[in-house]
Amino acid sequence: MLRSKLLLAASLGAMTLTSACVTDPVTGERRISKAAIGGLGGAGAGYLLGDLVGGRRDRTEKIVGAGIGALAGAGIGAYMDRQERDLRARTAGTDVQVIRQGDDLVLNMPSGITFGYDRADIQPQFRPTLDQVADVLAQYNSTYVDVYGHTDSTGADAYNEALSQRRATAVADYLSGHGVNPARLGTRGFGETQPIASNATEDGRAANRRVEIKIVPVTREG
Repeated sequence: MLRSKLLLAASLGAMTLTSACVTDPVTGERRISKAAIGGLGGAGAGYLLGDLVGGRRDRTEKIVGAGIGALAGAGIGAYMDRQERDLRARTAGTDVQVIRQGDDLVLNMPSGITFGYDRADIQPQFRPTLDQVADVLAQYNSTYVDVYGHTDSTGADAYNEALSQRRATAVADYLSGHGVNPARLGTRGFGETQPIASNATEDGRAANRRVEIKIVPVTREG
């Protein structure tokens, strides 16, 4: 019963996220409105608002230990603006979506370009795009980088969670092997608990099978 309620909350949160994304008519950027973020609750709220895998304090200690500087004040927004612009330019023409959430960025990477069915090895045709992403992330190193794996609802819960974790780890390992400091990286497999579309249709299930990279600025406030 509890799990059903959590799944329902996550699904409702995801539907709110989908409807809350707005497109800038000039730049074409996809963003989540502040009003929509403020109205979210339940299972998806912390995920959307920037909670970090492993906890912010532990991650910040690793970042500082790696000699990575923090951002402050108005410089945070400007730094993320530049990174967003570069990520959009580098992923143009691909199926990767770049979504802005306040000062955070989310890259949504559908399974059709990332992994084969029921597999956790990165498809060769996706590597050039991931190379571009890694290059930008390495250039803008004052950020935490969380990699999230997701599946549809087909199959057992435990299997889906494990598969999504393997996919997240595969992407994180690829990034760390291409210039992104491992101290910045965290991974989490959500399995089927964070759908962005209905699992009742094939198109919906395909949308739910995805990897996301969330990029959060490292700030002096921690």
